[in-house]
Amino acid sequence: MKLLEDKIRTEGVVKNGDILKVDSFLNHQMDAGLFRAMAREWKRRFDGLGVNKILTIEASGIGLACIAAEEFGCRAVFAKKSSGSNMDAEVYSTKITSFTKGKVFDVIVSKRFLGPEDRVLILDDFLANGCALEGLMDLVNQAGATLVGCGIAIEKGFQEGGARIRKKGVKLESLAVIVSMSGGEIVFREDGT
Repeated sequence: MKLLEDKIRTEGVVKNGDILKVDSFLNHQMDAGLFRAMAREWKRRFDGLGVNKILTIEASGIGLACIAAEEFGCRAVFAKKSSGSNMDAEVYSTKITSFTKGKVFDVIVSKRFLGPEDRVLILDDFLANGCALEGLMDLVNQAGATLVGCGIAIEKGFQEGGARIRKKGVKLESLAVIVSMSGGEIVFREDGT
């Protein structure tokens, strides 16, 4: 998606070779117009598949999921990284290792919000090693729901996550796929994404 790639080129900052900082428009300060364009593109790519629920993980995916849910005409659910006193007792739970934070999170979704009747599209801001997606896919599986596919804003194509998810037969649609960030220069896959 050229609009997203251009935004990454102009506002993204490469740190320590494999970290891409996009907090000025994606995961700290949010560009709602860009999110709307991304949501429309995911809608185009997953149209006709009966998506009736969008699942993401807190916190960076929430803004994307909300705008996409509006585009799809469905609800968004986010997996929580902690359980509060007001959380339902019956939850689906999985463990996810965060690439950027370097720690393992227990992630939960209330059983009231995900079930066998759901056709789920998972959305997230980044795909690196694939652990977050695999954890969210596990929650969908536990719920007996149908995984329609996964939509990613930015995929680090030079890491193994995308290949591993695709090898499982999952429809994975990334709007920008980075193949290299060496020397601070960001190079995108040139195949029309």
